[in-house]
Amino acid sequence: MNSTVQINSTITHPLCVHRKHSLNKQSRGECRFKQAGLVGGTAVTGNTGSAMAENGVMDNGETERELLPRLPNFSKSLTVKYTKIFINNEWHESVSRKKFATFNPATGERICDVEEGDKPDVDKAVAAARVAFQQGSPWRNLDSSARGRLLCKWADLIERDRHILATLETMDTGKPFLQSFAIDLEGCIRTLRYYAGWTDKIHGQSIPVDGDFVMFTRHEPIGVCGQITPWNFPLLMFIWKVAPALCCGNTVVIKPAEQTPLTALYMGSLIKEIPIPPGVVNIVPGFGPTAGAAIACHKDIDKVAFTGSTEVGKSISEAASKSNLKRLTLELGGKNPCIVFADSDLSLAVDCASQGAFFNQGQCCTAAARIFVEEPIYEEFVRRSVERVKKRVVGNPFDPKTEQGPQIDQVQFDKIMELIESGKKEGAKLEAGGCAIGDVGHYIQPTVFSEVTDNMRIAKEEIFGPVQVIMKFKSTEEVIQRANDSEFGLTAGVFTRNIDKALTLASALQSGTVWINCYNALHAQAPFGGFKMSGNGREL
Repeated sequence: MNSTVQINSTITHPLCVHRKHSLNKQSRGECRFKQAGLVGGTAVTGNTGSAMAENGVMDNGETERELLPRLPNFSKSLTVKYTKIFINNEWHESVSRKKFATFNPATGERICDVEEGDKPDVDKAVAAARVAFQQGSPWRNLDSSARGRLLCKWADLIERDRHILATLETMDTGKPFLQSFAIDLEGCIRTLRYYAGWTDKIHGQSIPVDGDFVMFTRHEPIGVCGQITPWNFPLLMFIWKVAPALCCGNTVVIKPAEQTPLTALYMGSLIKEIPIPPGVVNIVPGFGPTAGAAIACHKDIDKVAFTGSTEVGKSISEAASKSNLKRLTLELGGKNPCIVFADSDLSLAVDCASQGAFFNQGQCCTAAARIFVEEPIYEEFVRRSVERVKKRVVGNPFDPKTEQGPQIDQVQFDKIMELIESGKKEGAKLEAGGCAIGDVGHYIQPTVFSEVTDNMRIAKEEIFGPVQVIMKFKSTEEVIQRANDSEFGLTAGVFTRNIDKALTLASALQSGTVWINCYNALHAQAPFGGFKMSGNGREL
């Protein structure tokens, strides 16, 4: 497996002002499609939050506030048009005729009812995807460059409807409209355009062998890809899943999270408008134990990509192996260390660590969940972090001043509050927050704990909420051991002015991505994924 190291060179190398270098342990040309697992053939053995630096997010802890003057108003009188299952470029009612409601987390009000897909609906979608993937179909007969033009047009249509999609995303998730518009939608557009450029650059190689033989390899699409997306970045994760799959010539059956299906269903209307041939992308809203399980165990699906909890990832892995040994890409949980050395730029480290902990209401697999601060600067770091978090604006997601909206639902709200209470009981020092806000919506105060020890639940379990956990360390050897003492290994952050120390940590940390003097800097051009219980394979 490969790790990605990204360095903010404005801190570590003053001659490289305002540039970033991405250093991969495996060359880009080798790992792009192999790690994505979306191409098959002789030579193939085997790339979310989220927040993206050059994909439309904050840069080095700065918020997206500077984008505010360019933002349009959200759609105040938006009507939800697309609530049915999308199969073969047509809208369908569910076979069972059941529906389920989706709710606005900011108000608790029902937005609309959506068709509830189940196994029979998944079967129909897979059959359509299989027909679309057959040799001689309109999709398979497309030139590879033509696939790229379709993805480009999709990006153009998302850009055209950006304010509508951002409004839908904020209604369905509770995340601030500013974030939906400037980060999530920007990431979708850039990801589609990036993969549009790759469609005609996927090729094999010739291999010199003994004897009078000519040997070459081909990279070929796998087939029907089942995809299951999470609720924290619904549209961005939809595009992260679908764009690489279509780039490589696959077909897709995708199930959006039941909490947040609306922007995924809107994609169906754009797919028809482009148009992408029927059956290539099929969207089945529904619940994990029914529609999701049907995808995981379906014998006519060739690969499954899932983003979500480690617990569900294990179930999907078991179902995949018991059915047809389908390939898997699993992007699962994280309990990510963020390490701040005494020689770091303290203001930058405080800003990045805070944004890393609280971005998207803390509902990020990449969240800076364990902040280790070197002893000489620990008290000052805590003081500045508390000062910063007390200025954080929590409220109506459609208010441009809002930095933090509600949690996704009551289940997540209750889990976060229970872990906050455990921190208090186990002896951590509550520096700020720690309580719910108001009686309407699932709002929680941004919370800071200091004097946290490694054995506390808030230091071990993924909180997935607006909670900053700050711990103290004395030496480099100690912090490496403690940072790696976790069942997860998704991301990590390191703040130091010493490049030797930075690269030592980048090599030693058991994390799929290591950020140096930056945080949450994700890009469509780089693979993303983790080690250990954080998953298998790589997205993008």
